[in-house]
Amino acid sequence: MLAGCRSNEVMVKTDDGGKVRLQVVSPEIIRVSVSPDGRFCNRKSLMVLPQKGCTDYEVSDAMGQVRLATGAISVVVYKADGSIHFYDADGTPLALDGRTSFCPIEAEGKKAWSTTVSYASTEDEAFYGLGQHQAGEFNHKGLREELYQYNTKISVPMVVSNKGYGSLFDAYSLSRWGSAEPYRQLGEVFDLELMGSYIPASGRPVVRQEDSLFYENEWAIRNLPDVPLAGAKVTYDGTITARATGDYHFIQYYAGFQSTTVGDTEVMSTRWRPAWNPNSYKFTVHLEEGVPTPVHIDWDPDGDVSYIGLRVAPLETPEQESRLTFWSEFEPQADYYFIAGGNYDGVIKGYRLLTGKAQVMPRWALGFWQSRERYSTQDELVGTLAEFRRRHIPVDNIVQDWQYWLDDQWGSHEFDAARYPDPEAMLDSVHAMHGRFMISVWPKFYTNTEHYKELKAAGYAYTHAEEDSLTDWLGHRQSFYDAYAPGGRKMFWDQMDRTLYSHFGRKIDAWWMDASEPNLRDCLPMDYFKWLLTPNALGSSTEYLNAYALVNAQAIYEGQRSVDPDKRVFLLTRNGFAGLQRYSTASWSGDIGTSWTDMRMQMAAGLGYSMSGIPFWGMDIGGFSVMSKFYDPANADEWQELQTRWHQFGTFVPLFRTHGQWPRRELWNIAPEGSPAYESILWYMQLRYRLMPYIYSLAGAVHFDDYTIMRGLPMDYPDDPQVRDLSDQWMFGPAFMACPVYEYKARSREVYFPEGGWYDFYTGEFLASYPTCSGISEIPGRAGNDGKGVWRTVNAPYERMPLYVRAGSIVPMGPDMEWSDQKPCDDILLLVYAGADADFTLYDDDGLTYAYEKGGYTRIPIHWDDATRTLTVGEYSGPRKSFSYIIIDPQGTSETKHIS
Repeated sequence: MLAGCRSNEVMVKTDDGGKVRLQVVSPEIIRVSVSPDGRFCNRKSLMVLPQKGCTDYEVSDAMGQVRLATGAISVVVYKADGSIHFYDADGTPLALDGRTSFCPIEAEGKKAWSTTVSYASTEDEAFYGLGQHQAGEFNHKGLREELYQYNTKISVPMVVSNKGYGSLFDAYSLSRWGSAEPYRQLGEVFDLELMGSYIPASGRPVVRQEDSLFYENEWAIRNLPDVPLAGAKVTYDGTITARATGDYHFIQYYAGFQSTTVGDTEVMSTRWRPAWNPNSYKFTVHLEEGVPTPVHIDWDPDGDVSYIGLRVAPLETPEQESRLTFWSEFEPQADYYFIAGGNYDGVIKGYRLLTGKAQVMPRWALGFWQSRERYSTQDELVGTLAEFRRRHIPVDNIVQDWQYWLDDQWGSHEFDAARYPDPEAMLDSVHAMHGRFMISVWPKFYTNTEHYKELKAAGYAYTHAEEDSLTDWLGHRQSFYDAYAPGGRKMFWDQMDRTLYSHFGRKIDAWWMDASEPNLRDCLPMDYFKWLLTPNALGSSTEYLNAYALVNAQAIYEGQRSVDPDKRVFLLTRNGFAGLQRYSTASWSGDIGTSWTDMRMQMAAGLGYSMSGIPFWGMDIGGFSVMSKFYDPANADEWQELQTRWHQFGTFVPLFRTHGQWPRRELWNIAPEGSPAYESILWYMQLRYRLMPYIYSLAGAVHFDDYTIMRGLPMDYPDDPQVRDLSDQWMFGPAFMACPVYEYKARSREVYFPEGGWYDFYTGEFLASYPTCSGISEIPGRAGNDGKGVWRTVNAPYERMPLYVRAGSIVPMGPDMEWSDQKPCDDILLLVYAGADADFTLYDDDGLTYAYEKGGYTRIPIHWDDATRTLTVGEYSGPRKSFSYIIIDPQGTSETKHIS
């Protein structure tokens, strides 16, 4: 029966005694809560802001079905089995056969449910989002992802479907996408025969039988044989015999150098990750029941401590694998928001309605950032910025990384006076050179610091780490503060304020919040990691595992605005969660490796994060952790090419930021002036600044229109199956299609051109007759799809990456600049790429304050009518701008005009 309908809430009692609660947030968004025992917990959401709700809907109860309909969406609940079905306004199915299952769980004395939400999915459906992950996966249909937080991994419980809807799961515990079942040890799924051979650099080798391959955390590696790993060579050889025929999904945990062959197929070619910071790779192998299949793994640990693992998912039916499935370990009920946005941008608009508007970032944050691990003295940092200015290399932001404090004073936030004798003078010097200063602050504290003692005395410190004498890699005892506690957040900011922000006259421009997972130590077992973070102010870390970065960002945003309400906050954090964008916070992809493989992985990682609804993302251009071969001058050519290609790539993501360990990352340290590497990187830096009116307008659209800057091609070409899994090219705003090169010595690459005309950005050549254009050739045997687009091989010389502009685009350009506000952007050059109508909204404000919240901004509509070849600049208020424009047309002609 229909249990009740009040305000924006409809309650449906199911025949098994459970309840389904439907709450209408807006005509396009419905919150679904499911309880197996009919009781609901009104847990305060960390990700979703309070909503007024919507009461303009209709409800009917007939024939065992409850139907709720708004003007945009309808949902039907079958009382017999509790299944849930969503339709659009025309009755077209969006998501059908929604099922929810529960398993009781108890942790730290609290009872809850492990929940599984599952919907049927058609063969042509694709799913994007889930945050930032490092396996190179883009379309998550039929795949698995474990959702927890770790260095280089950011889990966001948000998915977007190509069917025009999305789902935001209000869950904070360990979660899984694709299946409720975890990966299992090889011996649990197969009959396993495996021998491990451990050959040390010196001494006797060890050969032994392995009952699994699970050396994935700090405790598990204690089960390795007593062989020094540094310099060792390890191989694993044996067979796996499947107990049922099917396609098996493996996950390999790798650190150092690893490669894997199953049968006669190399399923993972050699990959590298620093020994202390492993990554995961996934592959699928078809196995026949009862047939032993050879397995061979090579491992060079590349360090004293290193990690390896190989696990497999239990076999599921194709129907099970095709479903949208989301499992969470510890929740009071199943709780999610169904967003019928109609398209990708509409879904993200709904996500931000729920979780908060993205802020307009400071203009300087969209320029170039210079960082490295690390500037060790005041003179070194100031001198580096001075060298940029002397060489006329564009840069806005210079970054002070960790350990500016005394060695045993992590968390004091105090400069070591011997190396930084006058921090305020350092800030003044940076500002005098028109730079911005960002400083690294961690939510981590050595237990001997006064700040830790203050937090601990107030009940805001995680004390289990101290009790367990947990040390960091420098050997000091340490822990983190409880960011889930409102008082803890306030105290954390107050400590930052009195030692850094207000202490130095509020001259610090931005914050860098490292290790915000929080990462108490690398590679800890999950259960031990949870214990170290328990209790927190809201309960246990089993329930609140994934949202630390969100509430930590809240501490900085609310703290700075409380003492300096008009200066824009900017926070860069290594982790993230749903809602992060409302705190003027961006994320970067963590301590990735300096390899072509890791460069490639960042493309899918950044697209996944952006399509999760969080718009500002970047990476350590060039990679953070350096492969040892790059210490050898003999490999300088590859090092310079890697850095060049990565800077080309980095120009077309929201944040343009270099960072890493030695070798140093300043342009003149990468390559000498006049070299191809130097000149190419400099050219793209200069291009980034000339594009500032375009990029800053995109940042304005992020706030005012809920726009996404880094756009997977499915966002703009949703009906084209060719782009469904394509993650190595994307749209940077509405105009540019970026196609980076990520292979050493590659001087061409394959590019897919979606339907419509495209221009080569460098030459202005129109690419409608693709095979006859210069630098483009057909790919034998590879066609497009139904004439919508074409695949082509394109030239990619060392100095330039392939870059194309969509026909029907307007690109505003500004002057050459060495910092973002060096010159007023009053004289705008509009590049008009003819071939279709075009619209662009030029955005401007003061770039630094929150005046835009009170109307202090300008938005100028610009329209190109292709039929009449007419450009119109609409009415606008505020300072007047001068416009000229160049029309680039398919005939290869161009003309320059002025608008008075």
